[in-house]
Amino acid sequence: MRGFIIGLAACGFLVSAVPAFAQVEGDIGGGGGEEIVVTGMRRLDPDDDDNDRAKEKPVPMPAAIQMLRRTADFAIQQVVIIGDTSDEDERHAEIYAMTRKAIDLARQGGVQVASGEIVVEPLTPANYKDLKIVEDDSSRGELVKFLVKVPLEPNIDAKAALARIDKFIKLVPAVGRAEMKAYSELTLSVVNPEQYRGAIIDLVAKDTAATSTRFGPGYGVEVTGLDRPVQWKRAGLTEVQLFLPSATTVRPRN
Repeated sequence: MRGFIIGLAACGFLVSAVPAFAQVEGDIGGGGGEEIVVTGMRRLDPDDDDNDRAKEKPVPMPAAIQMLRRTADFAIQQVVIIGDTSDEDERHAEIYAMTRKAIDLARQGGVQVASGEIVVEPLTPANYKDLKIVEDDSSRGELVKFLVKVPLEPNIDAKAALARIDKFIKLVPAVGRAEMKAYSELTLSVVNPEQYRGAIIDLVAKDTAATSTRFGPGYGVEVTGLDRPVQWKRAGLTEVQLFLPSATTVRPRN
């Protein structure tokens, strides 16, 4: 994952109450530009209703000094196209043909289609046959998995995103015995988390400057971990928190 695997020496420095520290900026690790899935795909529980499908599933994460909270870029649901035609070649042809129809109808359905478990890549007419057909554990057929994405615009919440995905699934016509179904709970993605490094460092700077002021001019605050990759966790139905796994220590200046 370009931009997220970094081999830098650990950093540490003393922060005074001087406002100039807030001007520190960083793009350690580079921009990368990848779209990253915030939490792993959890398979749908057939007993869940629509409210359950949209609910938040907290994931414990390490503490950080400051976190930048913002709306994610996309709501994402993993879907599957399942086929159980007895002839293998025909079954595979039907699965791929329905996948191609999903790609062709995505714009009409107001969604985007993609692939990936952690790093999200567009699913296109040029690469959709790279999707691996695997056995379906719940039937005697086979399936492919891919992602359906909804941009989280101001008027789109989790329920609206799920409704749009559900409408899109119904829009895609069956091919032979192949059918398309929702497979995972709703999750989120963020495009290029590293772009928020500077904003996170600004939050850390403001917090540590205030801490240093409270302890007086004879003390400074040492910050470590600012060289680490930007990390993320889900903070709500459509929100994420971005942070650096940093820590502070108050030390006498002498």
